[in-house]
Amino acid sequence: MIRLAKLVGHMLINPTLRFRFMYSMIRNAPGDLGMELRRLLTRRWFGRVGESVRIHEGVRFRNIQNIFAGDHVEIGVDNFLQAGGGLEIGDDTMLGPGVKIWTQNHVFLRDDIPIREQGAEYKKVVIGRDVWIGANAFIMPGAELGDGVVVSAGAVVGCKKIPSRKIVAGNPARVIGERGTMPGDGGSAVSTPA
Repeated sequence: MIRLAKLVGHMLINPTLRFRFMYSMIRNAPGDLGMELRRLLTRRWFGRVGESVRIHEGVRFRNIQNIFAGDHVEIGVDNFLQAGGGLEIGDDTMLGPGVKIWTQNHVFLRDDIPIREQGAEYKKVVIGRDVWIGANAFIMPGAELGDGVVVSAGAVVGCKKIPSRKIVAGNPARVIGERGTMPGDGGSAVSTPA
């Protein structure tokens, strides 16, 4: 019982643990009420958060203080944003269900000591304005997505820079097209890469 009291005390004085505990109580709250509760609780913990950010059910955060989100950002159902290395999300960006964004990774190059003892490396992820990241995509540490990029469902975007308006798909993600390349196409033009 004393150990439990010490753990509770530690959680109450540690801001990160306090946030994670409070957020866990509303993370899966449904509907507009859940959306508003998550908005109210998280807005003071973000590094910066713009107007009209929507956080759907099941979203998990690590290092929320390192997330800088613009206006009208939509964070989809069951997203996992891990921002130890820093995460910038531009205005009007949408993250589909199950998206994962990582900004740190294990160091693993040495084989003479266990991976868990080699520490971590941190690389900022930058996502431009008006980006759509499809369901279950994985954005890896160091990725940079230009304005207007579309990431296909299930794509894995490694540590690379994707130019504005490109459409990427696959594992590893590669450019498969560009938005707005044909008049009246609704922005869904896909071309075969050279």
